[in-house]
Amino acid sequence: MILLVDAHALLWWLGDDPALTEPARSAIADPTNDVLVSAATIWELAIKRAVGKLELVAGLPDVVQEAGFAGVPVTMDDAWTAAALPAHHRDPFDRMLIAQATRLDAVIVTRDSAFAAYEVAVLPA
Repeated sequence: MILLVDAHALLWWLGDDPALTEPARSAIADPTNDVLVSAATIWELAIKRAVGKLELVAGLPDVVQEAGFAGVPVTMDDAWTAAALPAHHRDPFDRMLIAQATRLDAVIVTRDSAFAAYEVAVLPA
Protein backbone atom coordinates (compact mmCIF):
# COMPACT_ATOMS: atom_id res chain seq x y z
CA MET A 1 0.00 0.00 0.00
CA ILE A 2 1.14 3.54 -0.70
CA LEU A 3 0.57 5.96 2.17
CA LEU A 4 0.68 9.75 1.75
CA VAL A 5 1.04 11.30 5.19
CA ASP A 6 -0.69 14.59 6.05
CA ALA A 7 1.20 17.21 8.09
CA HIS A 8 -0.32 16.49 11.50
CA ALA A 9 0.08 12.73 11.06
CA LEU A 10 3.72 13.25 10.11
CA LEU A 11 4.38 15.31 13.22
CA TRP A 12 2.57 12.79 15.41
CA TRP A 13 4.68 9.96 13.95
CA LEU A 14 7.96 11.83 14.29
CA GLY A 15 7.10 12.87 17.85
CA ASP A 16 5.79 9.42 18.81
CA ASP A 17 2.58 11.19 19.81
CA PRO A 18 -0.18 8.94 21.15
CA ALA A 19 -2.69 11.04 19.18
CA LEU A 20 -1.80 8.94 16.11
CA THR A 21 -4.28 6.05 15.85
CA GLU A 22 -3.02 2.50 16.17
CA PRO A 23 -4.14 1.54 12.63
CA ALA A 24 -2.22 4.50 11.20
CA ARG A 25 0.81 3.77 13.35
CA SER A 26 0.82 0.12 12.26
CA ALA A 27 0.42 0.98 8.58
CA ILE A 28 3.27 3.51 8.69
CA ALA A 29 5.52 1.04 10.53
CA ASP A 30 4.71 -1.80 8.12
CA PRO A 31 7.80 -2.28 5.91
CA THR A 32 5.64 -3.55 3.04
CA ASN A 33 4.02 -0.11 2.72
CA ASP A 34 5.58 2.84 0.92
CA VAL A 35 5.30 5.91 3.14
CA LEU A 36 5.42 9.21 1.28
CA VAL A 37 5.57 12.86 2.31
CA SER A 38 4.64 15.54 -0.19
CA ALA A 39 6.91 18.49 -0.80
CA ALA A 40 3.73 20.51 -0.20
CA THR A 41 3.55 19.14 3.36
CA ILE A 42 7.13 20.17 4.07
CA TRP A 43 6.35 23.59 2.60
CA GLU A 44 3.22 23.92 4.77
CA LEU A 45 5.13 23.03 7.93
CA ALA A 46 8.02 25.34 7.04
CA ILE A 47 5.59 28.25 6.61
CA LYS A 48 3.99 27.53 9.98
CA ARG A 49 7.45 27.41 11.54
CA ALA A 50 8.47 30.69 9.89
CA VAL A 51 5.43 32.56 11.23
CA GLY A 52 5.83 31.13 14.72
CA LYS A 53 2.79 28.82 14.71
CA LEU A 54 4.89 25.70 15.08
CA GLU A 55 8.21 24.71 16.56
CA LEU A 56 10.15 22.32 14.34
CA VAL A 57 13.65 21.04 14.25
CA ALA A 58 15.83 22.51 11.56
CA GLY A 59 16.33 20.15 8.66
CA LEU A 60 12.87 18.60 8.60
CA PRO A 61 13.44 17.10 5.12
CA ASP A 62 16.45 15.21 6.48
CA VAL A 63 14.46 14.01 9.50
CA VAL A 64 11.71 12.75 7.19
CA GLN A 65 14.21 10.84 5.05
CA GLU A 66 15.93 9.42 8.13
CA ALA A 67 12.53 8.13 9.24
CA GLY A 68 12.45 6.11 6.03
CA PHE A 69 9.85 8.18 4.22
CA ALA A 70 10.20 9.14 0.57
CA GLY A 71 9.52 12.62 -0.70
CA VAL A 72 6.98 13.35 -3.43
CA PRO A 73 7.66 16.38 -5.61
CA VAL A 74 4.84 18.63 -6.75
CA THR A 75 4.45 18.24 -10.51
CA MET A 76 2.76 20.58 -12.96
CA ASP A 77 0.04 17.97 -13.44
CA ASP A 78 -0.48 17.83 -9.67
CA ALA A 79 -0.89 21.61 -9.60
CA TRP A 80 -3.36 21.50 -12.48
CA THR A 81 -5.37 18.71 -10.87
CA ALA A 82 -5.43 20.39 -7.45
CA ALA A 83 -6.70 23.63 -8.97
CA ALA A 84 -9.50 21.80 -10.79
CA LEU A 85 -10.83 19.95 -7.72
CA PRO A 86 -14.30 20.80 -6.46
CA ALA A 87 -14.13 23.43 -3.72
CA HIS A 88 -15.13 21.12 -0.88
CA HIS A 89 -11.86 21.96 0.83
CA ARG A 90 -10.08 25.26 0.35
CA ASP A 91 -6.73 24.43 1.98
CA PRO A 92 -4.26 24.44 -0.95
CA PHE A 93 -1.86 22.04 0.76
CA ASP A 94 -4.58 19.49 1.38
CA ARG A 95 -5.88 19.91 -2.16
CA MET A 96 -2.37 19.08 -3.35
CA LEU A 97 -2.37 15.90 -1.26
CA ILE A 98 -5.68 14.91 -2.87
CA ALA A 99 -4.24 15.47 -6.35
CA GLN A 100 -1.09 13.52 -5.53
CA ALA A 101 -2.98 10.67 -3.87
CA THR A 102 -5.12 10.40 -6.98
CA ARG A 103 -2.06 10.27 -9.24
CA LEU A 104 -0.20 7.78 -7.04
CA ASP A 105 -3.24 5.70 -6.04
CA ALA A 106 -2.23 6.39 -2.45
CA VAL A 107 -4.10 6.33 0.83
CA ILE A 108 -3.97 9.64 2.70
CA VAL A 109 -3.17 9.32 6.40
CA THR A 110 -5.10 12.17 8.00
CA ARG A 111 -7.60 13.10 10.66
CA ASP A 112 -9.04 15.89 8.49
CA SER A 113 -12.66 14.99 7.76
CA ALA A 114 -12.77 17.28 4.70
CA PHE A 115 -10.93 14.64 2.66
CA ALA A 116 -14.08 12.47 2.72
CA ALA A 117 -15.71 14.78 0.17
CA TYR A 118 -13.22 13.59 -2.46
CA GLU A 119 -12.72 10.26 -4.15
CA VAL A 120 -9.54 9.33 -2.29
CA ALA A 121 -8.86 6.60 0.21
CA VAL A 122 -8.22 7.80 3.77
CA LEU A 123 -6.67 6.04 6.72
CA PRO A 124 -7.73 7.90 9.88
CA ALA A 125 -4.74 9.33 11.67
